[in-house]
Amino acid sequence: MSKHDKQASMDLAESARQTKWQHPSFTAELFKGSFRWDLIHPYPAQSEADKAIGDAVLVELEKCLKTHINPDEVDKTGVLPESALNALKAGGYFGMKIPKEYGGMGLSVTNYVRAMELVASWCGSTAVWLSAHQSIGVPQPLKEFGTNEQKQKYLPRLAAGAVSAFSLTEPNVGSDPARMSTTATPIDDGNYYIINGQKLWTTNGPAAELLVVMAETPPKLVHGKEKKQITAFIVETPTPGLSVLHECEFMGIRAIRNGWMEFKDVKVPKENIIGNLGDGLKIALATLNVGRLTIPVISAGTGKVCLSYCQDWIKQRVQWGQAIGKHQAVANLINDIATQTFAIDAMSFLTCSLIETNSADVRLEAAIAKYFGSERAWDMADKTVQIRGGRGFETADSLRKRNEHGIPIERVLRDTRINRIIEGTSEIMHLFIAREAMDLHIKTVFALSNPSISIGKKIGIVLKAGLFYLLWYPKLWLPSWSMFSIKHLNQRNLSQLHYISRTSKRLARSLFHTMMRFGPKLEYQQAILAHYVDIGTLLFAMAATLSKAESILHNHQNPKTIQALTTAFCHQSRKEIDQHFRAVRSSEPKEKQVASNALMNTDLDWLMNDIIRFSSNGTGSN
Repeated sequence: MSKHDKQASMDLAESARQTKWQHPSFTAELFKGSFRWDLIHPYPAQSEADKAIGDAVLVELEKCLKTHINPDEVDKTGVLPESALNALKAGGYFGMKIPKEYGGMGLSVTNYVRAMELVASWCGSTAVWLSAHQSIGVPQPLKEFGTNEQKQKYLPRLAAGAVSAFSLTEPNVGSDPARMSTTATPIDDGNYYIINGQKLWTTNGPAAELLVVMAETPPKLVHGKEKKQITAFIVETPTPGLSVLHECEFMGIRAIRNGWMEFKDVKVPKENIIGNLGDGLKIALATLNVGRLTIPVISAGTGKVCLSYCQDWIKQRVQWGQAIGKHQAVANLINDIATQTFAIDAMSFLTCSLIETNSADVRLEAAIAKYFGSERAWDMADKTVQIRGGRGFETADSLRKRNEHGIPIERVLRDTRINRIIEGTSEIMHLFIAREAMDLHIKTVFALSNPSISIGKKIGIVLKAGLFYLLWYPKLWLPSWSMFSIKHLNQRNLSQLHYISRTSKRLARSLFHTMMRFGPKLEYQQAILAHYVDIGTLLFAMAATLSKAESILHNHQNPKTIQALTTAFCHQSRKEIDQHFRAVRSSEPKEKQVASNALMNTDLDWLMNDIIRFSSNGTGSN
């Protein structure tokens, strides 16, 4: 990619960002060196009335799942039966997030993700059917950006079970919107648009009645230069010219319907544009901010499922004269699963509550919860396989044929792996979080590298930045006096809060020093930025865990267990944070870049001897 193309990609992505923080963000403040405990404590518990609504829904949903869906059979055949889909539609579960006035359940965000956690604990494929439809499909962007006419026309259909999908990714584009090649060309004085192009990995696409399709519309002129516009369209199926070129098959969630879609002269009326021309990426990002919260809650559910699979096993399995749960090696694995489950659960439902009350900007919190949850869920599933040994690697069907309990942990492992990829890979999450975390410095210093800014404006930026940093930076070396007013916590947890406060200032200082070292070139130091992201992620996880622990310690029947989980998670997180700070100080060796270049230049052929080599023409060669 040329320098010009890269700049165009960055400019387009930047224009789609929400540029102002409407409300404070707990994590954004952490990256600035400010520990805002008041933003997340007391832990925002779900109201009794709303919880009662969710409890009732979960009871009926569980009955539906157990009656109509055999998860092992679904995984084995790769098909979610039509009877199961019809039962889910009849129960209203495709309309959980749609307001009651349009025929939906009108569930709160918290109750919706609780329902999705329940579904995923039973059948991962079914969870994807429902989530792709409601979290990122047509209902969410329509609720946020649709016109009254669009809502009246489509939301009742969607609530009744008209399956929807989201079409953004293209075969050769990935996460770079500037290279999007699907076009929407206006005709008939702009009353209609003709869509041409291809979309890959459209989940629910082959079965969908309605699609949200992102396409490039004619550019607009900004300061005499053309600016690319991505626009969101509602496309109904079947529409002439729309076809499924291929249905993709995967290692996990095997019963989803995911397609390679082609659009050939697909005619769409202008009334089907969601939002305004050029709002497509902004709509996609806003949709994902809420939509991706399903993944961390499901990840917490994965941990709970793993614990349930281990509970009897570690008591009944005896090795060297005692239950394996008494062996330190296994006990350590169980501890990791339990503490990570507690932390993900705390982060996820905290973020959901902040959305419900509209009291904070959760861009960073949602992204971090998705990143942390998906990474740790994979780790928890892997450790559960290890605890169960050969029985963890064996399929549930095979176990039952040997008259053993059909524990499907190998299926859970396969289903869980996708969460580190969908709705933003972990690597993309690193970049997204880093960009938002660096927002303070980008606004003050990085603008100086922009060649389009006049000398006069740059002088103004320098003066403004100098004054800001003169007042801001010294504070990073001083204690937070507000911390000394916190009296309600026990001493053990209070010490952890003081650590988070101190480390937040250290994080802000170190990030500032690194920015001064690299300047605008810091964006290319992805390995360093990733360490900073992980530090901020762990601090948020610790704070959320402490807040939740404090909210339930005094009312829980086993407060010692809650305290032990909290302390263990915080201690482990502190070790990891120290490792990340050490990694930042010792810059990545240049040798780590050699292997990638060597592989591209065929200089690693000597290392790949004695195997059947992969060939790009689809055949093997020695």
